[in-house]
Amino acid sequence: MIYSFKGFIPVVHPSAFVHPQASVTGNVVIGKNVYIGPGAAVRGDWGGIIIEDGCNVQENCTIHMFPGVTVLLKEGAHIGHGAIVHGGTIGRNVLVGMNAVIMDDVVIEDECIIGALCFVKANSHIPKRSLVVGNPGKVIKQVSDEMLAWKTKGTQLYQALPGECYDSLIPCEPLTELPKDRPSQEALLSTWENIKRE
Repeated sequence: MIYSFKGFIPVVHPSAFVHPQASVTGNVVIGKNVYIGPGAAVRGDWGGIIIEDGCNVQENCTIHMFPGVTVLLKEGAHIGHGAIVHGGTIGRNVLVGMNAVIMDDVVIEDECIIGALCFVKANSHIPKRSLVVGNPGKVIKQVSDEMLAWKTKGTQLYQALPGECYDSLIPCEPLTELPKDRPSQEALLSTWENIKRE
């Protein structure tokens, strides 16, 4: 659902997909080919949220802030299932792992990977291409070319997902038994195989 708040109406590019079970409120700008998953809460009520082109905010994520703060997700940022971004800046082509927590006034520079369940404390500054894990989060090494390529390919899947949702996501009633002509999983894997070959 999309909600106006105190005169601020979210701006969503037509190529972006916001799942009907997500909530986008107020001062929010969503760019091209962005995917916002079900259960995500993107709350621009006390401040602003800018989600640049090619980002994804997966299921049950929360993006919010203290009053007067603008949260920025730069191009290609990938926010994994259940993560929380409470203020701060997420750099270009960053991966924030599942159930990670990014606290207020954090700056994560480009091409970092933040591990699943990581807690990045307020006012942290994470240098470019850092791998961060733990609670509290610590830089343990640099992101390798191979790791960055893996992350980028995964994000490309989510950049293709909005178009696929517009083409084929249809509310329906469940079947009561498995049909004999059910499509194979191989058809779903074709997108991944095409991206890996690029």
